[in-house]
Amino acid sequence: MPAPGGRAALAALALAGLLSGAVSAQPLGVGQFPIGGRFEQKPTAYSPGFMVSAAHPLATDAGVDMLRKGGSAVDAAIAVQLVLGLVEPHSSGIGGGAFLLHYDAKSAAVDAYDGRETAPTAVGPGLFLDGSKKPMQFREALVGGRSVGVPGVLRMAEMAHRRHGRLAWHILFGPAIRLAERGYPIGPQLARWLAADVSLKRDPEARALYFEEDGASKPAGSIIRNPAYASLLREIAHHGADRFYLGANARAMVAEVRAHGTNPGDLSIEDLKNYEAKRRDPLCFAYRRFEICSMPPPSSGGIALAQMLGMLENTDFASLPPLSVAAVHQFSEAAKRAFADRNRYVADADFTFVPGGLTDRAYLAERSRDIGPAASGLAKPGNPPGVRLSRADDRSPELPSTSHLSIVDARGNAVSMTTTIETIFGAHLMVNGFILNNQLTDFSFVPEQDGLPVANRVEPGKRPRSSMSPVLVFERRDDGGRGALRLVAGSPGGSVIINFVAKVLVGSLDWNMPLKDVLEMPNFGSRNLGAKGTLELERNRFPADVADGLRALGHDVVPLAIESGVHAIERICEPAAAPRRARCQWAGAADPRRDGQARGR
Repeated sequence: MPAPGGRAALAALALAGLLSGAVSAQPLGVGQFPIGGRFEQKPTAYSPGFMVSAAHPLATDAGVDMLRKGGSAVDAAIAVQLVLGLVEPHSSGIGGGAFLLHYDAKSAAVDAYDGRETAPTAVGPGLFLDGSKKPMQFREALVGGRSVGVPGVLRMAEMAHRRHGRLAWHILFGPAIRLAERGYPIGPQLARWLAADVSLKRDPEARALYFEEDGASKPAGSIIRNPAYASLLREIAHHGADRFYLGANARAMVAEVRAHGTNPGDLSIEDLKNYEAKRRDPLCFAYRRFEICSMPPPSSGGIALAQMLGMLENTDFASLPPLSVAAVHQFSEAAKRAFADRNRYVADADFTFVPGGLTDRAYLAERSRDIGPAASGLAKPGNPPGVRLSRADDRSPELPSTSHLSIVDARGNAVSMTTTIETIFGAHLMVNGFILNNQLTDFSFVPEQDGLPVANRVEPGKRPRSSMSPVLVFERRDDGGRGALRLVAGSPGGSVIINFVAKVLVGSLDWNMPLKDVLEMPNFGSRNLGAKGTLELERNRFPADVADGLRALGHDVVPLAIESGVHAIERICEPAAAPRRARCQWAGAADPRRDGQARGR
């Protein structure tokens, strides 16, 4: 079945025409953009049965293998994650954390699973302050034990599997164990990050795996075997996640964190023993004729998406041409306001009151009235209903890394899961074949400002605020209830994740573009940074007249290499001759900026 035509075809033609004037030696059209020095067109995968889209072909294969065995979407997601931690160790793994959204097709229920890392109980608000009570430099903070939080991926996976798994737990570990023992080739993205690394090679275990004797990184195509990872996975496969959080592996993690020569941390055996994944209520909101579900705090993604789309719904955004000056302007102005509110109000809701009024439709309508025809400069936080006390703004950095996977099984159940070890190669520490996270650097380095507390300050046991934004999108029935699943999506990218996912939502839902074109579309948006609220455009992807038009509106336009890694699945239907019998199937797509792949059957 081909992708739908009509408005989608017109949007694709408009996009191709707009981009044919991109800054380049030759005109560039859709599917021809240089991204990170390369661009590989990736065809959409179609299937009436099941679909997997993940950040590496070997991880996608692992998920497909589970689904062929009759497994559930959760079964496949766990198998994918275990392989990603092996072949994409710079982005995610069992030493990190994740958020998972699950859709049950039979009950139409959506569950949110929180496997976010927690701060060790021994840390205090001055964790990232130096001897002069000034914030540390980011690089000084992240490399070493100080930045390591209690990993949450495996406890979350175990919790979700108990509720939604169909295959035996140990079966899910098979693909990763085989690859770790037999070997796998280094992919292009891992090779690129290894070549740029300055710290990972200082870790003896990592150096032995990924570097030559002279310290040069191993090139793409080199075969890597990771027997330590295979051995640990065998233990967890047969004895459960306790083998990660208790015993020899727990002692090894604590020793690695605490013994770091220049930047030791506070992780303890008790911290690992007491970690708990959490099942939370998803954050769902209406947008036009759709319902969108994402993660609640400690993620800021769901709230920010609800705010951005809630503001845009009060404008003429949907009728604007894709990537036009007016469309990028309105999108970025909405993003500025969402990020301003995020930085002041959003943190782990188990520790900090997060105003429910942030997603109030009347409040968002009021915020949207501030979006005028010209740039507004740096946006200020609003005053949502229910605000209880004054807070200072958080400016903690979030650098790009992370991974995302989207899965729909043969029964129509779905998983949207974003997973991370934080920055590239996390804390640059390796234990038993996996990388430890540097997730604590997602907290504010400064606990208070001008006498006011920062919501996202460090506290013992607290989960750092995240931007991870897995989404499930549903059609809305005429009675307002939840209809058919329409879209499963998410992306890596640090704080830019919010803009990446919002772009996918408006491209698909407002502009009705084919999924492949949405993922190839240049990235854009604002995170309300700098003196004027910088507007970021993906470098070498926009025509000069669009950038000039935005500058004419007063925007501080900055071209950046903002690489997304969206992996998405869309339900597409063609009307059939018989009423109410449309033919539907899944379309899977992988972001061309990464090494991912979509496959189905």
